[in-house]
Amino acid sequence: MIVKVDLAAMRRGHWYEYALRFLLGGLITVITGLVAKGFGPAIGGLFLAFPAILPASATLVDKHEREKKERRGLNGTRRGRAAAALDAYGAALGSVGLLIFAVIVWTLLPTHSPALILMVATIVWGCTGGLLWWLRH
Repeated sequence: MIVKVDLAAMRRGHWYEYALRFLLGGLITVITGLVAKGFGPAIGGLFLAFPAILPASATLVDKHEREKKERRGLNGTRRGRAAAALDAYGAALGSVGLLIFAVIVWTLLPTHSPALILMVATIVWGCTGGLLWWLRH
């Protein structure tokens, strides 16, 4: 699979799909805030690694892939599930990078420049995700 940006895909979506993503992402963020308030920022911070729009994204990817196959007269159930699984797999790889980001910030921030640490941690996060995606193949 080749990773690419397709801005035309935004026009193919419906407003309610974007609203659903926004709503679920916001709901997960609120829940994370409540966990942080109840159990402290260290525990709440662990929940920030959860991709907030993943549940909505996975269901929409599944739906769109099924619809594409059904327009051709085929059953797209298996294709939809596979596409949603691949989306979730990519989120998991990104979460590994986010964990490394968090460890870098947590350990180095007290003793170094915040701007430098955030820049380095962001670069390491992106490189980790890219490397894990590349190693997958």
